[in-house]
Amino acid sequence: MKTAALALFAPLSLSAAQAPEGVMLPVHVGGRVTVEGREMRAGWPGVYFEGRFQGTAVTVRVDPRGDFMRVQIDGKPFRTLTSRGLTEVKIAGLAPGAHVVRLEKLTESQSGSSSFYGFFTNGTALPPLARKRRIEFIGDSHSVGYGDTSTKHECPGTQVHDTTDTQQAFGPLLARRLDAEYRVIAYSGYGIVRNYAGHKPGESLPFLYDRAIPGDPAPAAADPAWRPQTIVINLGTNDFSTPLKPGEAWADAAALRADYRAKYVAFVRARKGQQPQARIFLMAADNFFTDVEAVAAATGAKAVRVPALELTGCDWHPSLTDHRTMAELLARAIARPD
Repeated sequence: MKTAALALFAPLSLSAAQAPEGVMLPVHVGGRVTVEGREMRAGWPGVYFEGRFQGTAVTVRVDPRGDFMRVQIDGKPFRTLTSRGLTEVKIAGLAPGAHVVRLEKLTESQSGSSSFYGFFTNGTALPPLARKRRIEFIGDSHSVGYGDTSTKHECPGTQVHDTTDTQQAFGPLLARRLDAEYRVIAYSGYGIVRNYAGHKPGESLPFLYDRAIPGDPAPAAADPAWRPQTIVINLGTNDFSTPLKPGEAWADAAALRADYRAKYVAFVRARKGQQPQARIFLMAADNFFTDVEAVAAATGAKAVRVPALELTGCDWHPSLTDHRTMAELLARAIARPD
């Protein structure tokens, strides 16, 4: 089959309002975004956009603003964008027929966001792909895929950012295996009640959860169409990975664990209240698995023990092999009947 033969790729001096020629495709959005006119802003990790068309060429219009974003055509990587500025990527020379174009956010935005302005074709727009299954992943850096493509622990400067690929983290891996839509609501360094090394006291992943963009306090718009059958939560590593320091809110480790359990129960019950149809799975490593078992028992969720991992990514984070291990672990847990 004839494949893409030409790519035109350049930062533009045009305004966002100046759309390319051609038909604008209807878009399926995977993940939480804000919509302002033709602009879709993506701040949470793992966001993706898909469109279908009948034709021989398609143009992707995006401003990554420092995020790394991957363009795919018919399931195959075409180009990874790493620059700032309004950019158009044109894929031409495709064989006549139906094609799927996809734009994926790879990196984490703890502040700011990237902007997507649409897919445009010289052919005919087709309805986006529809998948029946939906999964939501809530977590910290492990769910983000922090430094997962790195082959070393030391990642100074921008190396953590540049070696993070959320699309290769366990959540998207599992979702693709199950042919499911997915969204990732995750933020590196945050926990249920305590962040890494006590950073930013009073904030936590539950504190950020309702935001449309993680670095912006504005809440996400209501999304009644998002009805996941499965919710996977992986929170606790940051609550317990570093010892308490003087002046923190807990008198000792026992008080921290009690608070963690109580707040986690409340968070799970809130998710169940919003999504009563969903089965909820709580991941945990050995050092806090007993706490998560107690939360699962109190909420009707399922606890999933994560085995020892090789942790060869940046700053001793899960490697690509580890993410495949966790995806397989979750696949088995989800396949088991209640």
